[in-house]
Amino acid sequence: MEIDVLIVEDHTVLSDALASALESHGFHAVRTAATITEALDSARTQCPDVVLMDFRLPDGEGTKAAGEIRASCPDSKVVMLTAEAHESVVVAAIEAGCSGYLLKSAQLEEVIAAVRAAYAGEALISPAMLARVLPQLRGEKGGVGERLSRRETEILELLAKGRSNQSIADDLVLSPHTVRNHVQRIIQKLGAHSKLEAVAIGARTGLLRSPRS
Repeated sequence: MEIDVLIVEDHTVLSDALASALESHGFHAVRTAATITEALDSARTQCPDVVLMDFRLPDGEGTKAAGEIRASCPDSKVVMLTAEAHESVVVAAIEAGCSGYLLKSAQLEEVIAAVRAAYAGEALISPAMLARVLPQLRGEKGGVGERLSRRETEILELLAKGRSNQSIADDLVLSPHTVRNHVQRIIQKLGAHSKLEAVAIGARTGLLRSPRS
């Protein structure tokens, strides 16, 4: 699979295990970095398709690195892979433009699937976790909402529940292609780089109603 992956993890055993697993599943290129500095240097050399980013690194927090990589490599998808389950860390990851949040307790198969899903543009976060942190993303209402159509607002609401494109397509009786186009327009109109970032902007600008189950 032609996906360039950068693993940012200072625990060598875990980093090597992840790299080996990804390589054994045919990923195009797998690079590793143990610090934010190394990660930024690697990304500047060649922007990765997907970054697996730890939160606690020797020279700072992974959310800082995620934001800097996203700034220089806007097409890169960053998935936070960490042992930290605290809501403040999840919020920081979303606001840094991460495409997903995965705990280190996940199985290797889940991580591999997450890399593929991130590359495909899916948001990777459990609906329960997203529902818990969504109120913390809320802020003052802005004028962004006027730019979204009624259908786009409806789809944004479903994204805020952690729904996938296929699930939204099934629910709204639309083709996955149509939903994908709507999602891309939502991301563009809100000036976001990922589904999660679009949800965060929607929450901050008052576009989203209170989360429902």
